[in-house]
Amino acid sequence: MIFKFLFKHRALLILSILFFSGRSASAIIIGYGKTGKIDYNLETGTFNVSDGPKQLLLNGFSQAEYQKTLFSSKDYKDITYSKKAIKDGFGNGFKHILLLKQVGLPTMQQVFYTYIHKDYFMISIILKGANLSINHIVPINGNLIDQQPSDTPTSLFVPFDNDTFISYNTVPLIANVSNPSAEVTALYHDQSRKGFVIGSIDHTNWKTGVITAMNSDKKISIQAICGYTEESITRDKIIHGYLTGNSVSSAKVFFGAFDDWRLGMETYAKLNRISEPPMVFKWNNATPVGWNSWGAMQEKITLEKANQVSDFFADSLKSFRSGDVAFIDLDSYWDNLLKGGLTGDYSKLKAFADHAKSKGLKPGIYWAPFVDWGFAGGGNRKAEGTDYTFGEMWTKVDSGYHDIDGARALDPTHPGTQQRIATVINKFKECGFEMIKIDFLGHAAIESDHFYDPKITTGMQAYKTGMEFLLKQLDGKMLVYAAISPSMASGRYVHVRRIACDAFKSIKDTEYTLNSVSNGWWQTYLYDYIDADHVVFSDQSDGENKARLLSAIVTGTCITGDDFSRQGKWTGTARHLLSNAEILKILEDGKAFVPVEGNRGKSASQLFVKELNGVKYLAVFNYSDETKDFNIDFSRIGLKLDQVYGTENLISRKKEALKNNQIIRLAAKDAAIFKITLKP
Repeated sequence: MIFKFLFKHRALLILSILFFSGRSASAIIIGYGKTGKIDYNLETGTFNVSDGPKQLLLNGFSQAEYQKTLFSSKDYKDITYSKKAIKDGFGNGFKHILLLKQVGLPTMQQVFYTYIHKDYFMISIILKGANLSINHIVPINGNLIDQQPSDTPTSLFVPFDNDTFISYNTVPLIANVSNPSAEVTALYHDQSRKGFVIGSIDHTNWKTGVITAMNSDKKISIQAICGYTEESITRDKIIHGYLTGNSVSSAKVFFGAFDDWRLGMETYAKLNRISEPPMVFKWNNATPVGWNSWGAMQEKITLEKANQVSDFFADSLKSFRSGDVAFIDLDSYWDNLLKGGLTGDYSKLKAFADHAKSKGLKPGIYWAPFVDWGFAGGGNRKAEGTDYTFGEMWTKVDSGYHDIDGARALDPTHPGTQQRIATVINKFKECGFEMIKIDFLGHAAIESDHFYDPKITTGMQAYKTGMEFLLKQLDGKMLVYAAISPSMASGRYVHVRRIACDAFKSIKDTEYTLNSVSNGWWQTYLYDYIDADHVVFSDQSDGENKARLLSAIVTGTCITGDDFSRQGKWTGTARHLLSNAEILKILEDGKAFVPVEGNRGKSASQLFVKELNGVKYLAVFNYSDETKDFNIDFSRIGLKLDQVYGTENLISRKKEALKNNQIIRLAAKDAAIFKITLKP
C-alpha cells in the first residue's frame, strides 16, 4: 500500500522538490487563491493561467525593448525558478522568481506575487545589465479566454486624467477592435458581471497602458505596457521617458478574474492604496461639504460677495454641514482680492478667511501650482518669489513646451517652480486657509526631453517630486482637494479628488459626472473622498436640480456652486434640498454608491446602490427628455426576490412597499433616492 501511494504521487513529489529547491524543470506550477494556477513553461518562457478547470490566460509572456530592439521571455534559453516567503501590506504570501539569462540580452526576472487566500496575483519585471536605458516593459502579454464566448464582452476605458471633458467608455469588444486604457481595464459581461481586471498598482515611475483587443479570429489579447504614452490619453506629444541604471523594474501589474467585475475594481483600488500609502496627512474629520465659487460666481469674485456667501451659509443653510463643518472655497479669480500680485498684499483674502471663520465655516482657496498662465507674454518674465524667469522653468518637450488648457507646464523639479510654490503656499497659510483646491496637476506629469533634476527621467517621477514638495509646504494645515489630475497617481497626495471634469447644472452635466462614477466609483477606495464637482441649481427645473444634488450624494461628497451672494430660484432650492437631513446622513461614510449596470458606453448607469448601517439606498436617474419607467430587479440590486421591503422617497418623503420587478416612474430629467429598510 505504501509503495502504491509513493508510485501514485511520484510526479507530485518530484515537482514539489523542484518547486521548493529552485532547480530547473520543464514546468513549474504556481498556485494562488483557492484554485488558481500559473503553469510556467521553463523551456519556452511562457505561462498559462487557470482557475480550476477554467482557462483564463494562454501563451502569456513578458516583453521589453532595449537598444531599439524588442525582446521577450520567449527569447531566453536559460530559465530557473526560486521562491521565498514574504509578508507585506498585501498579506502573507510568496515571491516566485523566474530568472532568465541569454547571451546578448539583459538578465530578466519575472516576479510573480501570490498571497494566501487571495484569488489574484501580481507580476513585475526586473531587467539587469550594465548602464541600461529602458522605456518599454510589458509584464503581461497574452490571450484572455472569455468564459462566455457567445456574448460580446465589454472592455472598459479608464482615462489617465479628468481633463478636456474626457469620458470613461465601455467598448463592445468585437472582431478587429482594440481598446487602450490608462493604468487599468476590466473585460466583463454586464449581465453575468463576470470578468477580468488587469492594471498597474504603482505609479511612481511609469505610465502604464492596458490594451485589450480582439482579432479577426475572435481571440482576445491583453497587453500591460509600462512606458505607454498617447496624446489623446496621457496628453504627451513625445515618447515615455527612459529609466536608467544597472537594474530597471516595471510597475507591478495586478491580474484577477472575478464573479463580479465591480468587486474586482474595488479590490484593485484597495491594492493601490496599500502599494502607495498616503503621504498626505490622515484625514480624521467629517466628509467635506461646502461651496466653491467657480460654479457660478467665477470671475466676479469680490470680498463683499465672498462674505455674503458665508453669511448665506450661516443664516440660511445652517443644517448643510458634515460634522458641523462646511467649507467656503474661493476658486480661480481669487486674485481679484490681491494687491501687487502673488507676492503682494493678501489682507483682503485674510479678511475673507477671518469672516468665514467668524461664521463657523472653514475658508478654502484655489491654485494651479505647476502651470504658467501668462506664457504668451514671453519667457523673460520673472517668476514670483524667485530669481528665475518663467522661460527657465517651463517643461522642455521636444523642440518646444507643453501647452494645454491655455496654460504652459512648469518643470516640477526646477528650483524656481518650487520656490514659487513655497512663496504662495506660505501666503495662504498666513491667511489661515484650511482647504486648498489644486488644479491642472496633469501638467506636472508630462514627459520631458530633460528635467532640471537629471535624476528625474519620467513624467511620473516628476509628478512625485512636485507633489511631495507641495505637501511639504502645506505642512498638514489644509484639506487637499485635486481637480484636474492623474486618476491613479494622485491617491497618495490628496484627500479629495474630483471624479470628472467641470460640471454645472444641466441633466447632461449630471449624466457626464455619473459616467465617471458608473465606471470609476471604485476610486472611493483609492482616495478618502471622490467628488462630483460644484452642484449648481441656478434656474433649472426641479427635476434637474434633484438630479444634480443626487449626483453628488452618489459620488460621496457635496460641494455647491451657486452665487449665494444674490437671490434667485437657486437660493430657495438650496434651502429646500440642502437641508434634508436624511439625504445628508448618507454622506457620513464618504463612500460612493455602486453602479447597478455597466456597459453604458459614454453614458451612465441609471441605478446606483449603497448599503449603510442596515439600510440600502437606491438612486434612480432619468437622463432623457421623456418620462421613463424603471423595472427594479431585486437580483440586480442585492435584495431577496421573495421579500417585500418598506421604502421611503427621501425627497418627497412618500413611503410605500417595494416588491421585486416593481416599476418606478420618473419624469423627464429627474431623479429620486429611496431608503430601503432591510427588514420584511
